[in-house]
Amino acid sequence: MHKKPNVEDFKEGQVLLFDKPLEWTSFQVVKKVRWLIKKTYGIKKIKVGHAGTLDPLATGLLIICTGKFTKRIAEFMGQEKEYTGTITLGATTPSYDLETEIDATFPLDGITEEQIKAATPQFTGAIKQRPPVFSALKKEGKRLYKFARAGEEVDIPKRDVAIREFEITRINLPEVDFRVVCSKGTYIRSLAYDFGKALGNGAHLSALRRTKIGAYNVKNGLNMEEFQKTLSEASIGS
Repeated sequence: MHKKPNVEDFKEGQVLLFDKPLEWTSFQVVKKVRWLIKKTYGIKKIKVGHAGTLDPLATGLLIICTGKFTKRIAEFMGQEKEYTGTITLGATTPSYDLETEIDATFPLDGITEEQIKAATPQFTGAIKQRPPVFSALKKEGKRLYKFARAGEEVDIPKRDVAIREFEITRINLPEVDFRVVCSKGTYIRSLAYDFGKALGNGAHLSALRRTKIGAYNVKNGLNMEEFQKTLSEASIGS
């Protein structure tokens, strides 16, 4: 936001960039933004939505749309995304990240830096990927994570996704840091799991940060305190 917004600006539509903190859900950010706008301007209703969920254990760029700009959410969701993060080799979890406990471990003996880097090309371009069972995707009208939590087996078909760049930025076993640029619908948790399998090992995602959505960068993202301060200044000036 380059200028201090007034209530009409929010109703007409604003695109707000947030740097989502660890352990917040994307919906919690939306709920807090909506509450702050309503409280600041003394209004009863305002449309607020996010353009692409970030898991609670992920941080980084979350695009929030207000008012009439909520109609643009699909446009933002369709844009290419960039992530950085850490894959931990030698162990798998049912959720493919740290949301669930480790269910299997693997020795790291014999895994070399060369092998790790040589495994990346097979994950670039148009690839097929199976989403994690611990996800909000629906099957037969039911969220997949509900099947998972009930211990029910469910067949999840692979989906077509596109990964334009996948590079390893640091290796300090069991940790492998990466940067990835990918299409809508790509699950980085699945990428981590599949990467472990490609090495004849096991892996899970242990850290994730979304850095870009299209031309939008997390460097320009607000935290909630900064947003609240902007609103306070705007209401005083109006």
